[in-house]
Amino acid sequence: MAKKIGVLTSGGDAPGMNAAVRAVCRSALQKGMEVVGIRRGYNGLLNGDYIEMNAKSVSGIIQRGGTCLYTARCPEFRDLAGVQKGRDKCLELGLDGIVVIGGDGSFRGAADLSAQGIPCIGVPGTIDNDISCTEYTIGYDTAMNTAMEMIDKIRDTTESHDRCSIVEVMGRNAGYIAINVGIAVGAEAVITPEEDYDLNAIAGKMQKVMKSGKTHFLIVVAEGVGKTDYITKTINELTGIETRATILGHVQRGGSPTVRDRVIATQMGYHAVELLEQGIGNRVVGMKNGKIYDVDIQEALSMKKPFEDELYKILNETAF
Repeated sequence: MAKKIGVLTSGGDAPGMNAAVRAVCRSALQKGMEVVGIRRGYNGLLNGDYIEMNAKSVSGIIQRGGTCLYTARCPEFRDLAGVQKGRDKCLELGLDGIVVIGGDGSFRGAADLSAQGIPCIGVPGTIDNDISCTEYTIGYDTAMNTAMEMIDKIRDTTESHDRCSIVEVMGRNAGYIAINVGIAVGAEAVITPEEDYDLNAIAGKMQKVMKSGKTHFLIVVAEGVGKTDYITKTINELTGIETRATILGHVQRGGSPTVRDRVIATQMGYHAVELLEQGIGNRVVGMKNGKIYDVDIQEALSMKKPFEDELYKILNETAF
């Protein structure tokens, strides 16, 4: 049975990470464990950036975006020597395991640390929802709602000026945010890395509906496409409509987490502690068929996540 555990957040921050940290801390304390907060991810583990945590440490954080433990990238942890150094730090601290809240890169570090004898449990925290072993990642719902609210505001000025707005949303190399938000805001088109797109066809549809009196348009582009400026210029040239690009950027990572993110983060954090309590490591907590479950880290990293093709069909049949 684990008597002392660590918790860290790694990689990009996501709304709901604080809720997960809170759940890990509070549930571990209830089980009689000691809890160490490792600040700034694996970088903090290697450099001794730790805090002893109690119930008060996580009081009043569930509604806050970002992460109270901070986060950072750690190139050193990609090498075996760095992982071994991390193992030694864990042994010095007397840690029986670590809960790692982050994305695929963070889980690879957790798998390497587990292989060195330190049980680790991964909890998926990323707005991109691009972790293959889980239907849902912490921060995804909040990021989508933030993007939707911003695009609703952009649409107001787009309509006022008879423009076409090209809005780039985050998602790293995945289009999950883009397609869902695109449907939610009534976009005329959504462009993602997973699906082929034809700017001539999009422009043709725009010109067709312009004849019926429509004067403003909205196109959502996933950042992973990497061609927002080109798309903006091309649509402008093909249609003759003044076309402007807006990149929402990191505003999507911030803000108070939604109910969904707070609840799921709490469930996942709690489940992670239950695993460590039993001495189980090298697992990732996820969601499958709407239920919390766990899977081997290596299996999780090898999975491929299917894209939501049905949403494309719905978008295409309701857009214009």
